[in-house]
Amino acid sequence: MKIIYCTDIHGGFDELKSLLLETVADIYIVSGDLIDIPFYAIETAIHYHELQSYFHGLRRQWNMEEQLLEDFVEDLVNFPETSEEILKMGMQFQQLTIRARRVMQQKYKVLENILAFKTASRIFCIPGNYDMDLKFTALHERDLHLHWYTINTLKIAGYGGGDSWTAGIPERYIVRYKAGIGINDRSNEMYSFFKAVKPGIIVTHQPAHGVHDWLSFKGPSGSPALRTYCDNNPVLLCLSGHIHEQWGLEYIEGTVYLNPSNFGDVTTSSGEIREGGFFFQIEMDEQKIERIIFKKLVSNRIHDMAEYTPAGGTWKEKIIDGKRYDALKRRENHDLEIKKYSHIPQIELFNDIRNFFRMFQTRETEERIDMLEKVTRLLEGHFETIAMDVMGSVNVGLSQSQSDIDMVLYLECGHECVSERGKCENYRRAESMITERLAGIYKFEIIDCVDLSTVMRSIKERNFECEMTQRFVAHRSMGRPINYRVIAPVEDMLNRDVELRSEIEGSIHAFFKIFTNTSQHVTSFEKYELRLKSLGIKIPDAIRSKIRDYLQRDENT
Repeated sequence: MKIIYCTDIHGGFDELKSLLLETVADIYIVSGDLIDIPFYAIETAIHYHELQSYFHGLRRQWNMEEQLLEDFVEDLVNFPETSEEILKMGMQFQQLTIRARRVMQQKYKVLENILAFKTASRIFCIPGNYDMDLKFTALHERDLHLHWYTINTLKIAGYGGGDSWTAGIPERYIVRYKAGIGINDRSNEMYSFFKAVKPGIIVTHQPAHGVHDWLSFKGPSGSPALRTYCDNNPVLLCLSGHIHEQWGLEYIEGTVYLNPSNFGDVTTSSGEIREGGFFFQIEMDEQKIERIIFKKLVSNRIHDMAEYTPAGGTWKEKIIDGKRYDALKRRENHDLEIKKYSHIPQIELFNDIRNFFRMFQTRETEERIDMLEKVTRLLEGHFETIAMDVMGSVNVGLSQSQSDIDMVLYLECGHECVSERGKCENYRRAESMITERLAGIYKFEIIDCVDLSTVMRSIKERNFECEMTQRFVAHRSMGRPINYRVIAPVEDMLNRDVELRSEIEGSIHAFFKIFTNTSQHVTSFEKYELRLKSLGIKIPDAIRSKIRDYLQRDENT
């Protein structure tokens, strides 16, 4: 079973959609702070925050902090001796509070529409301190707060909210957090819930006391009750978030604690943007965690940053992408500093069309991807470097039971690489091993093999005419990677030279024009359309138009 866990989305719905499109997992868990502000305009949010702060101060001045702020303001508005100025502010506050609820519910509905297309996976959410109680939203059926689910004999339960009220969010609608410091275990709502349910995986927004919970102005800020429960019960995983800087993996008393840092980009109090995209992939076999990978989504690429494996009562960390890992450690942006590039029109069109098709990804597609990931892991011990790009129906997500697998193979042969892959010893060995492992399961075809040594050398030399690099750029622009950690350093090198990548894409422009007009390619798209039609899915006119433009066909075709 594969679980993908991210937290602190902060309104990064497009990024979350990319995560769902680019990954395959049995379960997705999104732990809190799903939205950013409860309005669409930042000016409205600022005005509401100012009103909130004013009435919050007034409530504290009058020693009425036990009363909800919305109730306090309502009493003020109804009080006959309230000044005209305060009355006006109070009525504005009430109107904006109603508006905030509507906008928040609209945003959760948008999020639900994004999550709903991933029909082959279970997706759970939990509210954070930026969220309203999800039981009043379109996400209510995914809500883990005070709920539990049993999946493959493993029980998952959650408790949402945070031990702090976030200014700018209506106080009336947030989850009342009854599990913080100062609440003893016996009267603690979260502790009582977990004690009754006995989950193997716990999901919270607020961390456990002493684990990923340090605040510079406060010290440990996590829940003592959560820590007590995990220390004294067989909890495999405790997944939390909230404090972005306190990310990582900790292993205490048999429990693995994970905080991946923020998934959505966030704006700091000083106005700086802190990039997100961080998440964990957890691979399990029944009640055992086999491997955890710390990953980062950058545009539509998934970068492996670190890998964790159990080793004799502890966990061994292997750093894979040191630059991104160290940048996060220093709280510095890495990928926001890299200049973005735009693909040539044919590639942009293809990727838009492919992403639409992937919204209806089949179980057969996910089974093939899972198998290829297992194959590359098995082959890693035999090759210094091995990775793939899958094309065809697996790439667009519409494989069926009889579908073949088309793949591009990436190896690192060094200076001895020969241009004809049939004469390459590395290629022949790889093909033989893949055949051995896929025999009787899936038919496949290796449509190309790329030597990454040659590609890296040509990038360093800025060789625009290197045919191997041109093929690499073409495949990488459109393919679906398997074992991307091998390809990522090469593509990072290429992306740092935007001029080189753009020039190479331009040089293969003619190739794409020929490729998109081949009868086999046109037939493939017709098959994909028919598969969706058989499911009762009508392709929107906008996508039809893009398909026509991509295949360079007129409207009557």
